[in-house]
Amino acid sequence: MVMWSDFQCPFCGRFARETEPELIRRYVDKGVLRIEWRDFPYIGPESVPAALAGRAAAAQGRFWEFGKVVYAQERRPRSSEYDAPHLRAYAEQAGLDLARYDADVAEQRGMAAVQADLAEATEIGVTGTPAFRVNGSPIVGAQPVGSFAVVIEQAAAEAGQPVS
Repeated sequence: MVMWSDFQCPFCGRFARETEPELIRRYVDKGVLRIEWRDFPYIGPESVPAALAGRAAAAQGRFWEFGKVVYAQERRPRSSEYDAPHLRAYAEQAGLDLARYDADVAEQRGMAAVQADLAEATEIGVTGTPAFRVNGSPIVGAQPVGSFAVVIEQAAAEAGQPVS
C-alpha cells in the first residue's frame, strides 16, 4: 500500500492513530501488506519543512518513529507546531541524532525525494491527503479499517496469499 500524506493533515493523523495500527496488526505483521509513505506537502508553507524533517528521520532509520511523534496528538495545520523548533523537538522525541538531523534539514537533503513524491502524486491525480493505492486500487481519505480490509484482502487473494 502506498500512501500520500502531509504531516500537517489532521485526517492523516487520524489514520495514523486509529486505522494504521490495526492494519499493521492484521496485515503488516503477518507479511501480507507493506506500507510505503509518499510525501504530498500541500497544506501550507510548513508542509515542506515537515516533509524534510521526516526525510531526515528516514535517513537515520527512524521515519515511522518520527511520524508517531508528530501524529501522537492532533495538531493545528498551518501553526507554529510545525516550525523548526517543534520539528526538532519531535526529532529528539523520536530518538534521532540531532546533529545529523540538523545537518540534513539545513542542507535540505531530502528535497529531491519530496519533489519526486509530489510529482508522482500529481501525475496519478492525487489532490489531497491521505490518499492510498493498494496494488493500484485507490482509497481516498481517512477511511475506516473495513474499507482498507476489503481492498487488501482482495489483492492478497489475487496474489494467492492467505490473510488469516
